[in-house]
Amino acid sequence: HYRTDDKRQRGDVLRVKTLWVISAGAEAIPGIMRARELGLHVVASDGDPNAPGFAVSDDRIVVSTYDVDATVEAAVRYNREVRGVDGVICIASDVPLTVASVAQALGLPSVSIEAARLSMDKLAMKEHFVRRGVPVPWFSPVESPAHLGELVGSKDYPLVLKPVDSRGARGVLRLTPEVDIDWAYQYSLKYSPTRRLMVEQYLEGPQISTESVLVEGRAYTPGFGDRNYEYLDRFSPFMIEDGGSQPTTLKDKEKRSVTKSAEEAARALGIETGVAKGDMVLTADGPKVIEVAPRLSGGWFSTDQIPLATGVDIVGAAIKLALGESVNEELLVGGYRSGVAIRYFFPSPGRVVEIKNSELFSKTPWVHRIGFFVSPGDMVEPASDHTRRAGFVITAAPTSKEAVALAEEVIRTIEIKTIEPRVA
Repeated sequence: HYRTDDKRQRGDVLRVKTLWVISAGAEAIPGIMRARELGLHVVASDGDPNAPGFAVSDDRIVVSTYDVDATVEAAVRYNREVRGVDGVICIASDVPLTVASVAQALGLPSVSIEAARLSMDKLAMKEHFVRRGVPVPWFSPVESPAHLGELVGSKDYPLVLKPVDSRGARGVLRLTPEVDIDWAYQYSLKYSPTRRLMVEQYLEGPQISTESVLVEGRAYTPGFGDRNYEYLDRFSPFMIEDGGSQPTTLKDKEKRSVTKSAEEAARALGIETGVAKGDMVLTADGPKVIEVAPRLSGGWFSTDQIPLATGVDIVGAAIKLALGESVNEELLVGGYRSGVAIRYFFPSPGRVVEIKNSELFSKTPWVHRIGFFVSPGDMVEPASDHTRRAGFVITAAPTSKEAVALAEEVIRTIEIKTIEPRVA
């Protein structure tokens, strides 16, 4: 599974440092390229032998990002037989436990195994936050459909049912009086590898994505974006994020309170040096933490949106910390640079026959990036989680309001035409 042009140097000659990137999906490509711009030798691992990130990596190893033991074994062998590995990171991939395990095996900088484990178990994470005094919504484990019915009966709608160990909004349901509890339980359970569910209070208020960098306990949060959930009714009971925008519409005082809670939650999780991705809600009672993860975010937030909006190279900083190098903390303090927005395509279910009008935006200066997850001949399934989104556009403009309007213009103009499949 190796492809390498081994440039290992011996003796006292300074060798090129090697960074292991766990994930080689499309969203990892900007991070891989940034690492190479920094002069690093990049080895990427992914379970897909055709992962697009392999094309821009120096070496590739085919192993599932979710298979911790196999990835550790491959990394130890590569470190011993091919090149010494100096750092390990994941980019736009929810695998902090794999990263921490490789780092532990090779003696590299990383968050602890315990912090990584907590971040991948939503129930354990919230229980940990309660013990540390971090504000979270009401929550409870769910043992059975009957237990879920009892919990729903004792609380006000809406509630949120979710697997404790899934990702990409798979199996996440917004419970309202119209939702059948038995169906909801069985549906959500399908997406939990450990067959465990939890329910929590649905919080009213602005939902926010944060991205922090911590350096020996000092926290900087250049990433602060408003999440967009305007299609809750359209996709009900599924909870699907339709995009986001920067800078936030929150007032400075509100932003400071959310930022403080996100940073405190990261420290409570055990992140002293590294990155922390936060999902937050600003309620009438103050900020509440939905979850925090010791990794760079996906959705092009860390790789594209934060640099566009603030000028902060958060991926470059994360890479340096993964290598155990120092970062210029002054460069982590973001300033206003541009309004940025991302919006997603949700075509009608059916077989894709054509994607029209995308060429109209091929040279448009305010369109930063357009991508499609479907091609003619592919099937578009009904939207039920983030993996069912058909594509996206990222726009930049003087203000977030303008950027959102331009992104929505692209979504309206580009047509992903589908036809219903014939019934035999």
